[in-house]
Amino acid sequence: MATFQYIAKDSSGNVTRGTVEAGDRASAIAAVRAQGLLPTALGEVKGASSSAAPSRTPAKKAATPAKKGGALNKEIKINIKMPKFLQGKIKTKVLTQFTRQLATLVNAGLPLMRGIDVLKRQMKDPQMLEALGGISENIAAGGTFSESLTAYPKIFDKLYVNMVKAGEAGGVLEVVLGRLAEFAEKSEKIKNKVKGAMIYPCVVLVAAVGITWFLLVMVIPKFKQVFNDMLGGAALPAITEAVIQASEFMQNNGLVIAAAIFAVVVLFKMVGKTEKGAYMLDALKLKMPVTGTLAQRSAVSKFTRTLGTLLSSGVPILQSLVITRDTTGNRVLTNAIQSVHDAVKEGESMTAPLAACKVFPPMVVSMVEVGEETGAMADMLTRIANTYDDEVDNAVAGMTAAIEPALIIVLAVVVGTIVIAMFLPMIKIISSVSGAGA
Repeated sequence: MATFQYIAKDSSGNVTRGTVEAGDRASAIAAVRAQGLLPTALGEVKGASSSAAPSRTPAKKAATPAKKGGALNKEIKINIKMPKFLQGKIKTKVLTQFTRQLATLVNAGLPLMRGIDVLKRQMKDPQMLEALGGISENIAAGGTFSESLTAYPKIFDKLYVNMVKAGEAGGVLEVVLGRLAEFAEKSEKIKNKVKGAMIYPCVVLVAAVGITWFLLVMVIPKFKQVFNDMLGGAALPAITEAVIQASEFMQNNGLVIAAAIFAVVVLFKMVGKTEKGAYMLDALKLKMPVTGTLAQRSAVSKFTRTLGTLLSSGVPILQSLVITRDTTGNRVLTNAIQSVHDAVKEGESMTAPLAACKVFPPMVVSMVEVGEETGAMADMLTRIANTYDDEVDNAVAGMTAAIEPALIIVLAVVVGTIVIAMFLPMIKIISSVSGAGA
C-alpha cells in the first residue's frame, strides 16, 4: 500500500487537503471521490509509512501552491485538448448508437468506465474513437463523465452535456442516456423525412432546368437555321419568335446569367450573416406559402421536445431555456425563448411571451399554460412534441403531394411551349412544300 496526498474540493467548493492509502493512483482517486470530494491534484508521498492513518484537513482559502517536484505536482487534467481532426461533426447515427448502447450497458449494472471501454473496442468511427479515448483517460484521472464530454463540443453539444450532468447529480445516468438516445432518434427521423420528401421535387426541378437549357442552347439554334433556309426570312409566329429570342439571350448572355445567379446566392449569404438579415430570412422561412407550415411545425416540435427532455432529466428551468434557445436554429424562436427566459427569471409565466411571438399556435400556448398550472410541464411538452411530430408527417405528405404535380406541370408547360413554338413553322413549311409539289 502506498500513501497519496491530495487536494480536493467538496460539494460547497471548499478546498481540502489530506492523505489516503491505496494500491495505485486510480484506487487513490476512487477513495477520495468516495468521500464525496472532487480531487484536483494527487501525488504519491515517497517514503511515507504504509500504516499512516489517512487524514483530511481543510485548506485555507489562499492555499500555497505545491512546489515543482513535490508530491502534488501531478495535477488531474480535467480539460483535454481536442485533436484538430475532431473539429468536424460526426454523424448523428454514430452518436445515437453510442448513447443507446452505453445506456443499455449502464442499466445492466456495468460500471461507466467499463461500458466506455467496451464501446471503444468496437467503435469504427475515428473521431468518436479518439474522443472515447480522451474521455476514458479523463474519468480515470478523477474527472466526471460530464466534465469529460465538454472537451469535445463538436461531438457532444450543450444539450447532451447538461443532461448527462443532471443524470449524474440525480443518480439516474442510464435513464438520461436513454432519453438522449430517444431524443436524437426522433429528431433524426423527422429530419430524414423532410429530406426524403424533398428529393423527388429537387430531381424534377434539376431535370426541368437541364432540359430547358439543352433545348434553348442546343436545339433551337438549329431550328432557326432551318426556318431561315426554308421560309426565306418570312415572318414567324409570335410564340416562335419569343422562344428564339430567349434562345439567343441564353447563348449570348450565359456568363451574365451564371454571374447573376452566383451574385444572388452570395447576397443571400451576406444578408444571412447580419443580425437583421438573418432574422428576416428566418421569419420568411416560417411564412413561406408551402414550406412555411412545415418549418413552423418542425420548430415547435423541436422546441417542445428539447425543453421537455431537459426538464424531465432534472435540468433547472432557466438553464433548460438557455440550452433550448441556443439549439433552435431559428432567430425568431431564439428571441421568443429569450423573452420566455426573462419572464420566468422575473417569476412570471411562460404563456404571455410564447403567445406574443406568434410562432406557437394557440393550442400549444394553452397546453403550456396547463402544464405550468398542474406542475406537469415536462410531460405536457413531450405530449405537444409527439403531436407535432405527427403534424410534421402530415405536412411533409401534403407538401410532397402539392409540389410534385406542380413541378411536373411546370416542366410540361415549358417543354410543351418550346415544342409547339417549333412545330408551328414546320406546318407552314410542310404546306408550302405540298403546294409546290401539287
